[in-house]
Amino acid sequence: MGALPELDDYFDYPDAMRDETVVDNYHGVLIPDPYRWLEDAHSKQVKHFVSKQAELTESLLQTCETREKLREHISKLSDRQRYSRPFRRGNKYFYFCNTGLQPQSVLYVQDNFTGEPEVLFDPNKLGEDGTIALSNCSVSENGEYVAVGLSSRGSDWVNIKIIHVPDKCMEPDSLLWVKFTSIAWTQDNRGFFYSRFPSPMKGEEVDQGTETNINLNHQVYYHILGTNQSEDILCWKDLKNPKRMFKTAITEDGKYIILYIREGCKPMNMVYYCDITTLSQQLEEVKGNEGMLHFIKLVDNFDAHYHLILNNQTSFTFRTNKNASRYKLACVDIREPESWKDMIEESKIDVLVSAHAINNDKLLICYLRDVKYVLQVRHSETGQLLHNLSIDIGTISGISGRRDDSVAFINFRSFLTPSIIYECNLDSEKPELQVFRESVISHFDRSEFETKQVFVSSKDGTKIPMFIVSKKNFPLNGRHPALLYGYGGFNISVTPSLNIARIVIAKHLGAICAIANVRGGGEYGEEWHKAGSLENKQNCFDDFISCAEFLISEGYTQPKRLCIEGGSNGGLLVASCVNQRPDLFGCALAQAGVMDMLRFHKFTIGHAWTTEYGSSENEEEFHRLIKYSPLHNVKKPWEMTGVKSSQYPAIMLFTADHDDRVVPLHSLKLLATMQYVLCKSVKNSPQTNPIIARLETKSGHGAGSPTFKRIERAADRYSFMAKMVGASWID
Repeated sequence: MGALPELDDYFDYPDAMRDETVVDNYHGVLIPDPYRWLEDAHSKQVKHFVSKQAELTESLLQTCETREKLREHISKLSDRQRYSRPFRRGNKYFYFCNTGLQPQSVLYVQDNFTGEPEVLFDPNKLGEDGTIALSNCSVSENGEYVAVGLSSRGSDWVNIKIIHVPDKCMEPDSLLWVKFTSIAWTQDNRGFFYSRFPSPMKGEEVDQGTETNINLNHQVYYHILGTNQSEDILCWKDLKNPKRMFKTAITEDGKYIILYIREGCKPMNMVYYCDITTLSQQLEEVKGNEGMLHFIKLVDNFDAHYHLILNNQTSFTFRTNKNASRYKLACVDIREPESWKDMIEESKIDVLVSAHAINNDKLLICYLRDVKYVLQVRHSETGQLLHNLSIDIGTISGISGRRDDSVAFINFRSFLTPSIIYECNLDSEKPELQVFRESVISHFDRSEFETKQVFVSSKDGTKIPMFIVSKKNFPLNGRHPALLYGYGGFNISVTPSLNIARIVIAKHLGAICAIANVRGGGEYGEEWHKAGSLENKQNCFDDFISCAEFLISEGYTQPKRLCIEGGSNGGLLVASCVNQRPDLFGCALAQAGVMDMLRFHKFTIGHAWTTEYGSSENEEEFHRLIKYSPLHNVKKPWEMTGVKSSQYPAIMLFTADHDDRVVPLHSLKLLATMQYVLCKSVKNSPQTNPIIARLETKSGHGAGSPTFKRIERAADRYSFMAKMVGASWID
């Protein structure tokens, strides 16, 4: 194993002022917050703190022997063509392609499949650093216009621009202060519905993505092509419920607009609809009276999740978890809104992930069975099973096709398969998947690796699925470096997907890579999600710790060689597990984690997460949150009973200056707290493992990050891991 750096050589941690006067009273409990000043990202003191921490981190990374080799090999395997599945609008097909190392993927268009592909929009030409990403893309029904949402430096804010397809020119339209939106074109191609927040007050404008102000009063507008945003027509708002969020969709027949209303992040929403067969007249009335479209309430309470799959005139079919934890398809005639009937009942074992109406009377149905996808063709009116489509163990990451299309395009991936786009002709007597495009990685032989799934008993006996990816035929001698990844929240399922960086560390560092499907995700439906949220959040940490203990007891690794990793909610998972079991890990990588569980709801969109975590403003929920909040549970391990280590594992926190989802203050406050409690507050501290942070600029929460930044980030975190767990390079 490699030697660790001496603390005195590299870790003169920057001083961080502690303001002991900042104390909050939570329901009679006094909680100090000495690093409250780190919440002001624009202050000189915070910028100085960030600068000094960045210098410290870079000084360590320069000593990581595998850093450049990892960058080189990850770049080499990333240099391959990557395609999205194509989709049709009008008589044209659209798709994205990245030739390999382009910062952002490029939008292409072609006439049917006989035409020559042409570049329609290349976001890489919008700036020299590749940090302007295309986060939304919606094409008008006739294929003549494309609305694109451009995100800068990783921010969730987007600027909607319009491209005229025939001449590939950008129109003057520019829509600002847009976030968390759909773009729903009307069939007359005159314009589209979108959602936005109010513009900031004069004098309150800051660089988008660096603000922490709470996002309130989402509103729905209609934009008419060729007009100024100031002329957009307000179609829906709800000032009595400022935390609610809205998305819209247009039925394929063009007759109805569907309004989805959410508050928080639970898989629950309300559904309203509006007949827009006379939309032009309605918009004129709305504009003249400063009113809103007349939406009719179909589902008017937050009792379940509903997503429209198709409609036949007034008969609507929804995917829903209403009395169905693993989801089902249910139908309702909007003329009789109280009369719902099941079309495809809830499965006893599988989760109904998605349904797509294609080829008039066909449905492509995706199920999740023990975190592996199952694909079926069913009848769209009866739900009758027509065909099972054979697929490998992996993930169906998207399906494109409409009811007037006979062909569907299906995106597939697995731990050892980068991407295959299948073509499926649903008009044939026996539909089969045919390879349409496949991403091929040079210098990668998948036969060198293996994937297996195990089921780990958690603290309460619940079986937790975990995938293990490694080189073939490695001995279970407990000496291998290991990476354990988890998420566990927000009903999000972590399904098989190839990760180039993990393949590189498996091959060249001899690491095993494990992915734990802990509770809180959606792998087994809503009950699995509920079992890891709110009052059950501790289950997530217990599951993750049990998976780590399994890897050790079964001979895959040992504590000092085990690294844990997670991002966002997964960053919370990692940090909480480190606090609870610092002796179990040799290294921890916590990316953009939610670390201050008492104040997260006060910043940007954090208020939406109270449905997942609870809120410190509620006394009962406060007492739950304070028990696991990473910021408030940093302890000296040498004073903890039952802990067999005198220090925390090596820790690298990650955040970015334009992360306006989980704002940087979370990681900055935890960083300062850990450095103080474990290192600076104790003379001759036993804590010699480094506690540092990688503080990225011109980046956000992760989406839209250019290719080169993703590669650099992976090389940095895994070279740090390699040094901390003593992994050497293997050619």
